[in-house]
Amino acid sequence: MRLVDVYPYRMQASEVEFLILKRSSHKIYAGQWRMIGGKIEDNEQAWEAGLRELKEETTLSPLLYWVIPSINHFYNHRNNEIELIPAFAAELQPESEIKLNEEHSEYKWIDSWDVDDYLPWPEQKRLLKLAHEIISNQKILEDWIISI
Repeated sequence: MRLVDVYPYRMQASEVEFLILKRSSHKIYAGQWRMIGGKIEDNEQAWEAGLRELKEETTLSPLLYWVIPSINHFYNHRNNEIELIPAFAAELQPESEIKLNEEHSEYKWIDSWDVDDYLPWPEQKRLLKLAHEIISNQKILEDWIISI
């Protein structure tokens, strides 16, 4: 395990909106819309890496931070490994001011119905939809919440 995914969201008039970021032209996955993600550093827990990546990529800290009870997984042919990526959800203030770092060129708030138009990776689509279902049904279990 060396990567994490973070699915930032906000509540707008009882609707869930997810934050996605467009990768800069000079970065890996250039021009792709993605959720927040990154590498776990040495001596860092996966959940800590997710918080750090959220802060680095948006300057924001969450109101609520929790484990999505599933993982992103895929086969990486470059290193002949199966990647297992923990996923986290991060509730943000609805009026949060997002300041992107150099890794991204723009951001957008979307609802789960629009995810197929933006995210190219099937597992990221699935996890965003799962997070939406859990949030909408108010089924975030206490065990999943990470105290920060």
